[in-house]
Amino acid sequence: MKPLQILGILALLILGVMVTDTSSSDNTMDVSRYFYNGDGRLNLFNAKNKISFNGTYRVGKGIYNENALKEIHRIFGAEYDKPPSRISLRLIEFIDFIEDRLHPGARITIVSGYRSPKYNTNLRNKGKLAATASLHQYGMAADIKMQGTSSKHIWNTVKNLGFGGTGYYHGELVHIDVGPARSWDEKTSGVGTDISTQNKLIGLMTDYDIYLPEEKVELRFIRMTAFPIGVIPEFVLEKVKKNGQSKEIARFRPLFATPAESDCPQFSDISQMMGIHWQLPADISPGRYKIRASFCQKLWEDMPTEITTPEFDIITQ
Repeated sequence: MKPLQILGILALLILGVMVTDTSSSDNTMDVSRYFYNGDGRLNLFNAKNKISFNGTYRVGKGIYNENALKEIHRIFGAEYDKPPSRISLRLIEFIDFIEDRLHPGARITIVSGYRSPKYNTNLRNKGKLAATASLHQYGMAADIKMQGTSSKHIWNTVKNLGFGGTGYYHGELVHIDVGPARSWDEKTSGVGTDISTQNKLIGLMTDYDIYLPEEKVELRFIRMTAFPIGVIPEFVLEKVKKNGQSKEIARFRPLFATPAESDCPQFSDISQMMGIHWQLPADISPGRYKIRASFCQKLWEDMPTEITTPEFDIITQ
């Protein structure tokens, strides 16, 4: 075999362990995917299962090493190959961002990562501070310790960013998530109150913050506390103007993981309300956008009538 042929085979093998995104796309441009990201390296450890990872999980602006992600999932107590427990790339990047900002290269101990809905309920039944709508159930939250940095310092840093959630209980741990911007301590957590009952806090998330035209957007609902939930299977794409106001650009019917076979499909658990896909138009203009979803046949009085995703960018190269 000629040297050039050997090099070609090696290149294919290397590419085989990389993923450009978890929702697949024909567009292979390497672009950053999140508003808050790190350098693509993390030093992680799980004190319970003793699993560690110290290395690179991203090898470009937005190209991820699948084998590294699988190892990171084990540290979070999750399974990469099972979508309901998959850890959000946005969370991994956000933790990396915080580490780079506060203590580059520091070991981060994951004390609590993914929690199944059943496990989360058991914690609440034992009197633990586990919220009914906890983002741990969506792979979007972690309770961590960072070597050489106090949990209070991390808490204050995230609060000042105005992005994501953070909780501090005056101990060695700090809660980090990539949900709405908010902060709390043991006195203001809202656990044990009706803060999230009847889907009051239900949200809708995109998988990325930054997309290219024609790419696939993956959506999921979060922070549900009561089922069933009826969703109108037509969503709305809105463009955000410079003055903050939004303009409707398009209406579309996304593909649901559980087929939407009626004008008001009913969903009965977290796994049914994830894996919702829609491909962006080829001629969409660059700018900032959000997606709006509405509910139907509402059984829960306090649940909002409609919700929107956080804003995301569409760019061109």
